[in-house]
Amino acid sequence: MLIRDAVAADAPILVQLLAQLDYPASEDFIRQQIARMQANADSRLLVAVIDDSVCGFISLHFIAQLPLAGDFCRVSYLCVSDGQRGAGVGQQLLDAAERLAAGRGCDRMEVHSHSRRLRAHQFYARAGYQESPKYFIKHCR
Repeated sequence: MLIRDAVAADAPILVQLLAQLDYPASEDFIRQQIARMQANADSRLLVAVIDDSVCGFISLHFIAQLPLAGDFCRVSYLCVSDGQRGAGVGQQLLDAAERLAAGRGCDRMEVHSHSRRLRAHQFYARAGYQESPKYFIKHCR
């Protein structure tokens, strides 16, 4: 398996993977989002490739902490195709993310996962993540 940065040509498969997470999006929109992330030094979008086919992705955001020396890395989305789930792809993407975060001096990783995503919660717990029970959101529109 190869893990690499996403490119615009990955948009069609990313649309399919996002649909598996119940996030419908157009290819044009995802292409634009890939370009935005590529232009932002504090964002990374990695894809996992097996046999020349993208089978998963992880998006990362590096965030400075005001009172602490280390930044933190937020996993905003992680998805592995239905056909590759349970094969270690997600763990390899997460491992790559953690290496990137360590290389940037991050002192912690953070992931938000909706309460309905029970399999994802089990995955993160197996990977050593601990639940932090409060998270608030307000939509700005």
